[in-house]
Amino acid sequence: MWEQVFEFLSFSDLNVRYVTLGVFLIGVSTAIVGCFTFLKKKALVGDAIAHAALPGVCLGFMLFESKNPLILLGGAFVTGWISLIVIDLITARTKIKADTSIGLVLSIFFGFGIMLLTTIQHSGNAAQSGLDKFLFGKAASILPEDVYLLAVISTILLGTIILFFKQFAMVAFDPGYAKSIGLPVGLLEVILSTLTVLAVATGIQAVGVVLMAALLITPAVAARYWTDRLGLMVLLAAIFGGISGIMGAMVSFLAPAMPTGPWIVVIVSLFAFASILFAPNKGYFARRLKLVRHKNKVLHENILKAFYHLAEADASFYQARTKQEIMRRRPMQEKLLKKGLQALLRKDLIQNERGDYWRLTSQGKEIGQRIVRIHRLWELYLQRFLKMAPDHVHPDADAMEHIITPEMEALLVDELGRPQRDPHDKDIPYTQ
Repeated sequence: MWEQVFEFLSFSDLNVRYVTLGVFLIGVSTAIVGCFTFLKKKALVGDAIAHAALPGVCLGFMLFESKNPLILLGGAFVTGWISLIVIDLITARTKIKADTSIGLVLSIFFGFGIMLLTTIQHSGNAAQSGLDKFLFGKAASILPEDVYLLAVISTILLGTIILFFKQFAMVAFDPGYAKSIGLPVGLLEVILSTLTVLAVATGIQAVGVVLMAALLITPAVAARYWTDRLGLMVLLAAIFGGISGIMGAMVSFLAPAMPTGPWIVVIVSLFAFASILFAPNKGYFARRLKLVRHKNKVLHENILKAFYHLAEADASFYQARTKQEIMRRRPMQEKLLKKGLQALLRKDLIQNERGDYWRLTSQGKEIGQRIVRIHRLWELYLQRFLKMAPDHVHPDADAMEHIITPEMEALLVDELGRPQRDPHDKDIPYTQ
C-alpha cells in the first residue's frame, strides 16, 4: 500500500497528475467562492445552480454535438445564471419564500436536465458524450485541456476575489452599510453570483451536480469554526478544499473502484465534522468546556458570597463555618458544595480547619466582597434606571454578578456615583 501511496505522491503517471491538479484547482476555487456564498446565507443557492447546470450541459452538447469542455461549461454557466434570475423573480414578485423558490427551481431545472439526458441516451449518443457522468461526477475523465481551462477559470476567480476582497466582505457582512458609503452593492452581488455560477459549473465534472453544493459550502463551514477573520477563513477553506481534492484523488488511485468526487466530499465533510467538534473556540467540546468552567465559576463565587454574607452578619470575616451554615445561607446540593469547597481549597481561597470547618483566606474574602459589591450595585442600577421594584431586582443581579468585568464594574460605580447603600439598605462594600 505504501508503495502505491509513494507512487501517487510522485505524480509520475500523467493521468494521475492531471486528475489531481484538476480536482485541487476545483477544490480551492470553489471553497474560496463558497465562503462568500456561505456568509451571505445563500448555501442552498449553490445547490440550485449545480442542479440547473445539468440542462445547460445537455443543451450545449445537443446544439454543438461536441464534448468541448468550453461548450459544456458555457451551457452550464448560462442555465446556472438563468436559475438565479428565476429564483430572484419568484421571490420578489410572489409570496413564495426564498427557500421554497430555490426548491422549485432546483427540481424543475434538474428534471428538465434528466429529460434531456434521457433523450440523448435514446438517440444513441450517450456512450460518445459521457454526459451521464455529470450526475455524480467522474474526475478520472479530466483531460489536459480540462486542466488548462480549470487553471484559467481558477485564476479568474482568485484574481476577482483578491481585487474586490474588501468590497465583497462589506457586501457579505453588512450590505446596508456598504450601500450607505456608496459601494455599488447591486453590481458587486451580480459579480459574486457570477463567480458562484462559474465555480459550480467548473466543478460538476469532478463531483457531479448532486454533490457540488457540498464542495462549495462545506470547506467554508469548516473554516468558519476556526476563525472570525474573513481573510483567514478564506485561506483555511482553500486549504480544506485543496487537501480534500488531493486526498480524494489518492483514494481513487489506491482503490480504483472508489469514485473520486464522492470521496472528495466525504473527506471535506470529515474536516467539517472535526471542526464542529474540536475547533478551539467554537467547537462543541470547547463550548462545553466553557460552559463547565462558567458553572464552576458561578458555584465558587456563590460559595464565597455565602461566606461573606455570614461574615457580615457577625462582623467576623475569618471565622470558621460549617457546611450546614453555608447551605442555610445559600441553598445548594451538598454534593456541589463539597466539590466547590475542595476547588476553593486548592486555589487557596479558603482553609479547612478541624475537619468540617472552613474559613475564608484574605484572597477569598476579596473575591467574595467583590461579588457582593457587584450584586448590590447592579440591584441599585436596575431600580434607579430601569425602575424595577426592589423585590424584583435580585434574580437579575444574581445572574449578572458573575459576568461583569472590572471595567464594567468601574463604569457602574461612576454611573451610580459610588453609592453606599443598595435598594434593600444594605452596605455596598468597597475595597479600601
